[in-house]
Amino acid sequence: MTGYFKTAVLLVLLTLLVIFCGYALGGRGGMTAAFIFSCLMNFGAYAFSDRIVLAIHRAQPLADGEAPEVFAIVRKLSAKAGIPMPRLYLLPSAAANAFATGRDPWHASIALTHGIVGLLNVEELEGVLAHELSHVLNYDILLSSVVATLAGALSMVASMFRWSSLWGGRDSDDRDGGHPLVLLLIAVIMPFVAMLVQLAIARSREYGADERGARLCGNPLYLVSALKKLDAFSKQLPLRDAVPATAHLFLLSPLSGKGWSALFSTHPSIGDRIARLMTMEKAG
Repeated sequence: MTGYFKTAVLLVLLTLLVIFCGYALGGRGGMTAAFIFSCLMNFGAYAFSDRIVLAIHRAQPLADGEAPEVFAIVRKLSAKAGIPMPRLYLLPSAAANAFATGRDPWHASIALTHGIVGLLNVEELEGVLAHELSHVLNYDILLSSVVATLAGALSMVASMFRWSSLWGGRDSDDRDGGHPLVLLLIAVIMPFVAMLVQLAIARSREYGADERGARLCGNPLYLVSALKKLDAFSKQLPLRDAVPATAHLFLLSPLSGKGWSALFSTHPSIGDRIARLMTMEKAG
């Protein structure tokens, strides 16, 4: 249930942030509008975040006959974990990646690209799917899906502030109005806040899903082999429709990063993840 607690704290903090920004933008009236907007946003993020994420990436329901080996693996692992089988989706991309989304094990979905299904063998697919099912078991999917939705919403709010600053904000005679420089500062800070929220949750949850997934499928080397192959392949063919708001959901970061940009990656390095899995393998 930790995922629910983290999500509740996150929603409260972001609601307060949006209300503050509403006050800066439009005084008491703006604060009221921001409160109503944040309530609608929070409800939408909780209830529909998985549908929004799947729609962003044009995911289509995957039929059993299209990928029988995938369905067989997910059925086996779901039964072993004692949870309902998640709905499966296919992303229309030759890149190799995957993600899990939803609220809980009873409302979970796993999406895979065409590329990953064709690239990996059965054992490697089992390692990947065990990793994604571990996100479901750890209740990571609720927090991650909500963050993806809220990151997009924060970017929208930032755009509103940028337009407001260009037009000079509210009348200087209105004491409740925000100063244009304050509005511009908030417009710059909002996307940074969204990025920090993603960074705060993403790296640790990947390590946790790697470890639990390795135990679920019974062999850490399945995921090790998959990560090596996926890392090499993604450098040749990255996910073209990747967006920063949903980057933290994926098995591998769909946004390339080197040097300074790697410090702000939503994922730990592949080398670190493989090293931890190899330590598990040696420990038996």
